[in-house]
Amino acid sequence: QVHLVESGGGLVQAGGSLRLSCAVSGSIFNINSMHWYRQAPGKQRELVAHITSGGSTNYADSVKGRFTISRDNPENTVYLQMNSLKPEDTAVYYCRVVAILVYWGQGTQVTVSS
Repeated sequence: QVHLVESGGGLVQAGGSLRLSCAVSGSIFNINSMHWYRQAPGKQRELVAHITSGGSTNYADSVKGRFTISRDNPENTVYLQMNSLKPEDTAVYYCRVVAILVYWGQGTQVTVSS
Protein backbone atom coordinates (compact mmCIF):
# COMPACT_ATOMS: atom_id res chain seq x y z
CA GLN A 1 0.00 0.00 0.00
CA VAL A 2 1.29 3.44 -0.91
CA HIS A 3 1.29 6.34 1.53
CA LEU A 4 2.22 9.96 1.05
CA VAL A 5 3.30 11.71 4.24
CA GLU A 6 3.57 15.49 4.15
CA SER A 7 5.36 17.60 6.69
CA GLY A 8 6.76 21.09 7.17
CA GLY A 9 3.61 23.16 7.37
CA GLY A 10 2.96 25.65 10.13
CA LEU A 11 2.45 29.28 11.04
CA VAL A 12 4.83 31.90 9.70
CA GLN A 13 4.85 35.68 9.38
CA ALA A 14 4.61 37.34 6.01
CA GLY A 15 8.01 37.40 4.35
CA GLY A 16 9.07 34.19 6.03
CA SER A 17 9.90 30.77 4.62
CA LEU A 18 8.76 27.20 4.98
CA ARG A 19 9.89 23.95 3.38
CA LEU A 20 7.30 21.26 2.74
CA SER A 21 8.24 17.62 2.28
CA CYS A 22 6.23 14.73 0.90
CA ALA A 23 7.67 11.27 1.37
CA VAL A 24 6.24 8.36 -0.59
CA SER A 25 6.33 4.98 1.09
CA GLY A 26 5.17 1.55 0.01
CA SER A 27 5.40 -0.37 -3.22
CA ILE A 28 5.47 2.24 -5.91
CA PHE A 29 7.34 2.07 -9.18
CA ASN A 30 8.08 4.41 -12.01
CA ILE A 31 6.99 7.66 -10.41
CA ASN A 32 6.39 10.09 -13.22
CA SER A 33 5.42 13.57 -12.13
CA MET A 34 5.15 14.93 -8.61
CA HIS A 35 2.97 17.91 -7.74
CA TRP A 36 2.02 20.36 -5.04
CA TYR A 37 -1.52 21.69 -4.87
CA ARG A 38 -3.17 23.99 -2.37
CA GLN A 39 -6.69 24.76 -1.28
CA ALA A 40 -7.66 27.88 0.59
CA PRO A 41 -10.96 28.12 2.51
CA GLY A 42 -13.85 28.59 0.13
CA LYS A 43 -11.68 28.16 -2.94
CA GLN A 44 -10.98 25.38 -5.39
CA ARG A 45 -7.85 23.30 -5.15
CA GLU A 46 -5.18 24.74 -7.42
CA LEU A 47 -1.91 23.49 -8.82
CA VAL A 48 1.07 25.26 -7.29
CA ALA A 49 4.00 23.47 -8.90
CA HIS A 50 4.97 20.23 -10.54
CA ILE A 51 8.16 18.45 -11.47
CA THR A 52 8.62 15.70 -14.02
CA SER A 53 10.78 12.60 -13.69
CA GLY A 54 13.40 14.41 -15.72
CA GLY A 55 13.43 17.43 -13.45
CA SER A 56 11.45 19.88 -15.56
CA THR A 57 9.39 22.22 -13.43
CA ASN A 58 6.38 24.45 -13.81
CA TYR A 59 4.79 26.94 -11.42
CA ALA A 60 1.60 28.86 -10.95
CA ASP A 61 2.09 32.51 -11.82
CA SER A 62 1.25 33.50 -8.25
CA VAL A 63 4.30 31.66 -6.84
CA LYS A 64 6.89 32.07 -9.58
CA GLY A 65 10.15 33.41 -8.22
CA ARG A 66 9.17 32.59 -4.64
CA PHE A 67 8.58 28.83 -4.55
CA THR A 68 10.91 26.06 -5.70
CA ILE A 69 9.91 22.44 -6.22
CA SER A 70 12.51 19.69 -6.13
CA ARG A 71 12.62 15.93 -5.79
CA ASP A 72 14.87 13.22 -4.47
CA ASN A 73 14.25 10.26 -6.71
CA PRO A 74 16.06 7.57 -4.67
CA GLU A 75 14.11 8.65 -1.59
CA ASN A 76 10.81 9.12 -3.46
CA THR A 77 10.42 12.53 -1.85
CA VAL A 78 9.27 15.85 -3.24
CA TYR A 79 9.92 19.21 -1.62
CA LEU A 80 8.46 22.68 -1.89
CA GLN A 81 10.66 25.53 -0.69
CA MET A 82 8.46 28.55 -0.08
CA ASN A 83 10.09 31.94 0.37
CA SER A 84 8.69 35.47 0.71
CA LEU A 85 5.42 34.04 1.92
CA LYS A 86 2.30 36.17 1.73
CA PRO A 87 -0.99 35.94 3.62
CA GLU A 88 -2.67 34.82 0.38
CA ASP A 89 -0.46 31.71 0.43
CA THR A 90 -2.45 30.48 3.43
CA ALA A 91 -3.98 27.13 2.49
CA VAL A 92 -3.82 23.40 2.99
CA TYR A 93 -1.03 22.10 0.76
CA TYR A 94 -1.30 18.66 -0.80
CA CYS A 95 1.22 16.58 -2.68
CA ARG A 96 0.16 14.44 -5.61
CA VAL A 97 2.21 11.69 -7.22
CA VAL A 98 1.55 10.20 -10.62
CA ALA A 99 2.80 6.70 -11.30
CA ILE A 100 0.66 3.92 -12.75
CA LEU A 101 -1.96 5.24 -10.36
CA VAL A 102 -2.41 8.68 -8.86
CA TYR A 103 -1.86 9.24 -5.15
CA TRP A 104 -2.65 12.19 -2.87
CA GLY A 105 -1.27 13.16 0.51
CA GLN A 106 -3.42 14.09 3.47
CA GLY A 107 -2.47 17.77 3.35
CA THR A 108 -0.50 20.08 5.60
CA GLN A 109 -1.70 23.48 6.80
CA VAL A 110 0.29 26.58 5.94
CA THR A 111 -0.78 29.80 7.62
CA VAL A 112 0.88 33.12 6.83
CA SER A 113 0.10 35.99 9.18
CA SER A 114 0.27 39.62 8.12
